[in-house]
Amino acid sequence: MPEATGRIGSGKVRDLYALDERRLRLTASDRISTFDVILPTEIPDKGCVLTGLSAFWFARTSELVPNHLLALREDGRSLECRRLEMLPIEVVVRGYLAGSGWTDYRATGTVCGHALPAGLRESDRLPEPLVTPATKAHSGHDENIDAVTAARLVGADLYAEMERVALTLYRFAAAHAESCGIILADTKFELGRDPEGAMVLGDEILTPDSSRFWPVADYSPGGPQPSYDKQYVRDYCESLGWDKTDPGPELPDDVVAGTRARYVEAFELLTGIAFADYLADPQVVLR
Repeated sequence: MPEATGRIGSGKVRDLYALDERRLRLTASDRISTFDVILPTEIPDKGCVLTGLSAFWFARTSELVPNHLLALREDGRSLECRRLEMLPIEVVVRGYLAGSGWTDYRATGTVCGHALPAGLRESDRLPEPLVTPATKAHSGHDENIDAVTAARLVGADLYAEMERVALTLYRFAAAHAESCGIILADTKFELGRDPEGAMVLGDEILTPDSSRFWPVADYSPGGPQPSYDKQYVRDYCESLGWDKTDPGPELPDDVVAGTRARYVEAFELLTGIAFADYLADPQVVLR
């Protein structure tokens, strides 16, 4: 595969390199962020988990919506992708009441403008999955917005299509995850347009960084759930009384090891592939 010509961007976790005018290389580091702050401690192999899971899902959802994946590289942490014009909002789909959705519900009885029944508990399954858009912040915190604001930003027809695509992807992934013993509580999608104007799925999808994954066997609504995602790190950081601004706290060895184990377990349960086999031959997730 061609080599990148230079780094053109860097996010909380990923570094972006130009290949040519139509292609990019997206490389996932082992960095971890929480509350939109990059922590000083890395999680070994995290980038490979994110890349492998994204490639696995891209390969299995391409008939639902086109995506940007062109090839999975030999390092197991890099994707060769189509260049897209990314849309200025991300689309979160919530199947359960957790995180900022739970916070909003306790305060207002709604989540991003969606009215919900009274008396719901933390982690309850919602009557129907909700699409809750958010603005994308290059630094600092993403901001939840309602559908009216999202439609104003991108246009009503385009936002309606974003909602349809996100719900289709969520329902497909939630059914697969449940068959593997995992609840997909919520997840976010980033969408863009190709040079012809078609909507295309980009960034990462359905990973522990972009999703809340809970073990089915331990699900018990009424409080927080054990998880396969970075909630373990969030909980540790919250316990310190940290003010959620730079610099973030160092993670102790046990939190690093526990987080890596959760990421790897999610990968293996969702793909049915041993993580060691993926490291030996990344192409296995595409078959």
